[in-house]
Amino acid sequence: MKSFGALLFLPLLFFILFFAGCNQQDNSPVEGSLSSGNEGSFLAKHYTLPPATMAELQQAKISTARYNNIENAIADGYVDINVVVPHMGHHYMNSSYLNANFEIDKPEILVYSPNSASGHMQLVAVEYAIPNTEPQPEGFTGSYDVWDNNAGFGLWLLHAWVWEYNPDGVFTGMNPNVQ
Repeated sequence: MKSFGALLFLPLLFFILFFAGCNQQDNSPVEGSLSSGNEGSFLAKHYTLPPATMAELQQAKISTARYNNIENAIADGYVDINVVVPHMGHHYMNSSYLNANFEIDKPEILVYSPNSASGHMQLVAVEYAIPNTEPQPEGFTGSYDVWDNNAGFGLWLLHAWVWEYNPDGVFTGMNPNVQ
């Protein structure tokens, strides 16, 4: 019976710690950030978003942490789709995720930018893609995310800058901090 109680306690503890961390302002730069300034971390910039949205953004960040090493992304099926956009980055897509479902922990696209210090590709954002034959997707909780109906690609697209601070907003397509 004690082990059953422990099994219930651990998820509750994780939940409390996770959401407590989401509501705290963090003024330190994001580790590995391309930002050079004092604009603070991602969470500090966006701490006014509703807690549910912040928790979902944190989930997106946690689920893609292993892709800070681009070799892990390639091993898991992300391929360079030869889309390189200034102030956005290099796009790698996992086409097996491309469907009508928005899944926070399975972004269809990872966006990388060369780190100016090391030259290595650094994960800066995740991007969600839904075929535009579907209605505009429901994404993150609230009305803060902005889906782009990109006719050229035939996709609804949504950026979430969970790895690189974006002074224009977490869901904005372009990021002036990314070259």
